[in-house]
Amino acid sequence: MNGKPVTPQLSSPATRRRFWDRTDVVSEPEGFAVRLDGRPVRLPGGTVLRVGSHALAEALAGEWQDAGGGGKGGDFTPSELRLTRIAGSMLERIAPDRAAVIGVLLGYARHELLCYRVRYPALLVERQQQEWDPWLDWLRTRYGIALRTTDGVMPVDQPAGALVGLQAVLEALSDGVLAALGVAVPALGSLVLGLALADGRLTAEQAIACATLDERTQMELWGHDAEQAGRLETLGLDVVDAASFLALLRADS
Repeated sequence: MNGKPVTPQLSSPATRRRFWDRTDVVSEPEGFAVRLDGRPVRLPGGTVLRVGSHALAEALAGEWQDAGGGGKGGDFTPSELRLTRIAGSMLERIAPDRAAVIGVLLGYARHELLCYRVRYPALLVERQQQEWDPWLDWLRTRYGIALRTTDGVMPVDQPAGALVGLQAVLEALSDGVLAALGVAVPALGSLVLGLALADGRLTAEQAIACATLDERTQMELWGHDAEQAGRLETLGLDVVDAASFLALLRADS
């Protein structure tokens, strides 16, 4: 049954009232669409919420089914539709302009977290070597791309060939993987860790632990910082969302 499309406001944090009872996934020639009481969901830009992965579509429908407590009339916020926001980015931001997103992601390579090392304390120096070097080695082995490291606060210029190589890697990725990286990489501060996550070499938890090595070690040495711990927890949720999105994309392959 086709009805008037539903257009959610995913960019607004405001609480909204749930107006639907049933959520379904409908197979269409263009993919799998999410419907609320038979009505197609349209994203803020007007695009129908439709994806190529059945597993992902079911997960998106599950978010909408659970929103607002799972019943008509309940209050919900966009924070309950976290996978839908990634799918929306894939459909309305990346598909029309992949180059812009790739350019943003490459910016993280120019200031790659794993390339900036400390000179002290000794414990953190040792941990950076143990936990970060293997992923720079992985990048070199997997893609033939070598990045330079530095210690201290002075910036390091990455080789032009390395940036060209990373651009080629990103250009070969699907819109869905780029959408997941668009969430994971800013949270991690690392394109290398994001690529390892997308490649299935890191779990979300492992990527988060690696990316927060500095903060965790500083708190271990100098004491717990509640504000910083809260910020790290929020960033961790983004990485978990991205990993879930990637797993759903792979589920149908």
